[in-house]
Formats: sequence, C-alpha cells, structure tokens
Amino acid sequence: MLLSQLLGERYREKPSDASIPSHIFMLKGGYIRQVANGIFSLLPPTKRVTRKIEEIIRQEMDRIGGQEVLFPVVLPRDLWDESGRYDSVGSELLRFTDRSGAGCVLGMTHEEAAVHLARSEAKSYQKYPFMIYQIQTKFRDEPRARGGLIRVREFTMKDAYSFHTSQEDLERYYKICFEAYERIFARCGVPEVISVTSDSGMMGGAVADEFMLLCDAGEDTIVTCPHCGYRSNMEVAEFEHEAIERPESEIQKVATPGVKTIDELVAFFEGKVPPQQMIKATVFAVENSDRVVIVFIRADYEVNEAKLRRIVGANVFPLTDYSDVDLAFGSLGPYQLNPGKCEVYYDETIAHANDMSCGANEDGYHYTGVCMDRDIKPEKYIDVAKVITGSKCAKCGQELKLSRGVEVGNIFQLGTKYTESMGMTYTDKDGTQKTPIMGCYGIGVGRLAACIIEAHHDENGPIWPYAVAPWQIHICALSNKKMDVMPIAKDLYDKLGGQYEVVLDDRGANAGVQFADADLLGIPIRIVVGVKNAQNGQVEISTRDKSIQEVVDIADVPVKIAEIVEKIK
Repeated sequence: MLLSQLLGERYREKPSDASIPSHIFMLKGGYIRQVANGIFSLLPPTKRVTRKIEEIIRQEMDRIGGQEVLFPVVLPRDLWDESGRYDSVGSELLRFTDRSGAGCVLGMTHEEAAVHLARSEAKSYQKYPFMIYQIQTKFRDEPRARGGLIRVREFTMKDAYSFHTSQEDLERYYKICFEAYERIFARCGVPEVISVTSDSGMMGGAVADEFMLLCDAGEDTIVTCPHCGYRSNMEVAEFEHEAIERPESEIQKVATPGVKTIDELVAFFEGKVPPQQMIKATVFAVENSDRVVIVFIRADYEVNEAKLRRIVGANVFPLTDYSDVDLAFGSLGPYQLNPGKCEVYYDETIAHANDMSCGANEDGYHYTGVCMDRDIKPEKYIDVAKVITGSKCAKCGQELKLSRGVEVGNIFQLGTKYTESMGMTYTDKDGTQKTPIMGCYGIGVGRLAACIIEAHHDENGPIWPYAVAPWQIHICALSNKKMDVMPIAKDLYDKLGGQYEVVLDDRGANAGVQFADADLLGIPIRIVVGVKNAQNGQVEISTRDKSIQEVVDIADVPVKIAEIVEKIK
C-alpha cells in the first residue's frame, strides 16, 4: 500500500467529541467516520483489522465443529412473536412495516432465526449436537451510543448457536466454547480479557459468562477478588453480608419534619446514626404491569436491579408515578407498614439487624430502635444489594475489588427458552418428540478492535498486535537535498511485499509528519530509510512498541525482519 493512495486523513488535534483512547485514535488515524449517532463507516485500516479478527474467529469456530451460515438482517415479526420477544424487548428493537403491511424487525440478535433454520434441518437425534454461527451486521437502537466503536447502534457480530439433546451435553460443549473464546482473545492480542459470571438479561437462560477487558473506558462494573480469584459482573456479584452487632433497643417514634432522604436523616441525627444503622425503602414499577415492588435495604447499599429482575421475573425500574399508590413516600419503613397491593421484599443486608432507624409510614416521622427479628419478622430475606467498596468476598472473606470493564464477548446456556416457545422438536432414538437445548455465543467484532487499542496504545496512537495489524511493515523514506532514498525504500517495498503486508510512505513529507502518521497507523514493524544510514548502506528497523530498535545492513533486512516477526507474532 502506498500511503499517498490510502483513503483517510490523519489529524494532529484531539477530536472534541472523543474522550477514550480508541475513539480518539480511530478518528485521528483515519479509521472511522461517524455517519449518525452510533453509526460509523469503517475506513481501510479498520476494515483490514476486523477482517483479520473475523478470520481468527472463523478458524476457532470451525475448530470446535461450527458451521458458518448467514441469517437475514430483516426478520419477520412472526418469528419474534413466536419467541415472545417482539413485545418483551424494548425500543432497542427496530420495528417497521414493509410495503405489503407485514411487520418486520432489524435483527439485533438472531436466536429466532437460528431456531427457524435448525427446526427444519435437524429433525432427528442423529443430527445432534451441532453448532451454527454467522458474522453479521446487526442493529440495536442503543440509547447511549458512546466511545466510537465501544458502544454503537449498528455493529458486526459473530453469534453462534449450539443445539443439544441433554443439559449434560450443553455443559460439555459450553466448556469447549469457553476455551475457544480464550484462544480467540489471546490470538487477537488481548490475553488481558477475563471471564466473569454475568446476568443473561433479555437473552434468557440460567448460566452466562461475559468476557471483559478491564479498562477505564468500560461502563460495566466488574467485581473481582485478588485473593481467591472470584470474578463477576456487578449485576450478579455476591458478597459476604456482615451483620453489625447491636443489642435490641426500644422503638421510639421521632418527629423529623421535612426529612425525606437518608442524607437528611443523617443530618437530623447529627451524624450519631450512620446509614449502616438505617433501613431505606426503594420502590419499583414492573414493566408491562401494574405491580409495585418495595425493597427494604440497609441505607448504605443500593438495590441491584438485575438481581431484583430475576426475583420479580420481569424488568423493573424506579417508580416515578405515585398517584395510584397510597404510601408515605420519603417516610416508608417496614414497621407497621400497610403495603396494600404492593409486593414487599427484605434484603439480606438487614437480616437480624437490631436498633435500626426507618420511616414511620407517616410524613415527618421516623422510628428508631427497630429490630428485624422482634418487630418485622420477615419470612425470608433476598439478595438484591449491589457490591460496594469495602464489601467482602463471599468465598474467602477478603475485600473485593471494583473495576471498570468493556464486554467483548458473552456465552449463555439458553436451555429451551427459544426451542420450546418456537415449537422446535426432534425425533429421539425411542421415536418420541423432544425439545432440543440451546447455547449461544457472541463476540462484537468492531468493539473487539476498539478494545485492542484500549489495551495497547501509547500517547501517540495504537500499538497493533502483529496478528491483527492493518499492515505488518511500515517504510518511511526520509530524503533530503543530498540524497533521494526513495529508490532504496521502493526496492525494500517490492522485496518485502511478496511475503508481508507493507505500507510505503511515498509522499515526500518531513520526518515529523511521517513518524506521526506511522504512530497513528500503529503498524508493528517500522523501517526508516534515512540519508545518513543509507549512505552507509544501512536502514533503521524498530518495532512500534519500541522494544526493538536496530541499524541493519540493507542486504540483511529480509533476514532481520523474519527474526523480528518470529519474536512478536
């Protein structure tokens, strides 16, 4: 590739609308251009990177028996009605009507399409187990698109679906896919990616794992234990519920005029009663329902909505319309509460707690001295609290660590959620009709490319791993009035081009411009043909990460390049 012909301008200034490294360098380096919010065109460098990522994915999916297919981007509403997701999925799913009046969706995920295909092609137990996969453009009307390719609305994704005749076989294959994912991320140059237990969300299923890159650009909170190795997404993270030992005390009703929040209550008691000694109420509405849920939790914790969603069996969100609920909001408490039709839950953070303060279910009043076992006597407690700084590991009791992370892949044991609802069956050995069990496995290709930059960059640009770099060698030709070194550079370009992917900067630009552009392209190996070295029959060879920098005789360049490639590939 001649750099003079490469489409895509490179810029020196930091883009005003970018704040994370991958977004900054992809804009500065001519990798992506925004078309609309969360929708990008990919320029040649990015396309070359993603093509290599896709090929690694294909090799690893084929290695574990995957069969590549391609599902439609546009899917009929009927399929999503069969699974029940046409109504259950929110506005992220783009719905529309075609010219004949038929309802359609743009595929944001393809479980329905996979079942539609498999149920007509796998009617006998002899076909099982099998896995099909695709690399496909998808659209999710993401409300919070941000960070360039980190969170987008239109994206390329590898999604795979396996079908099994038993849960044991699914679990066996799930482990195989798990190991394939570890190989994929290692081969793509990000062995830093870790797996964490996660919530299956709208995908359904009982078991799920996410593959996360820990970095400041992440929106997800990852909970890890440096001592025993426990790792989990915040959505499902467990922790040790340490009881604060206090003796029982007498209940007292205290006038607290104007006090509505925990902070105001702490101030009212002049700091003598900390949040750890208070019970707060959080009220939720349930999606597509008139149900109202009240959760009582220790006041220094927050409710984890993902955990609550699994308990309630539906999506939940904070209640904002109080008009139909006869409760004293701002003074809700578990003692002498008349919940009416509201569902009431008690979190484990208040289990068996004594001498607690809480709302008195009357505006302007609170109770002190409330004891859970004596005064409330819940039938059971639930775990819906979020891990906080200082929380202890449920496995080893040591302090947990909270980090930010970006999800680059996920795997789910779906069970029969889709095959059963969509009527997929097969004929078993004994002639009976049975429902197959599914797993699904996804990787975001563009997001993975961005995450590679997040993991490997310096202040000047990306440092691409050899396996996925847009090109492998970058030749800079630094001529001056004394000598034109371009013939030497072109000769190296021609000799190396038969074995490697090579870029030649043939623009005649000064050294500062050439080096800045080379840093933004992040190509692993750089050959600098300068006048001083060329006069001595030599060139400088270095790596983008600066771990290697040598002056080499021009005749020895092919051998030296082969040695370096062997070290870094």
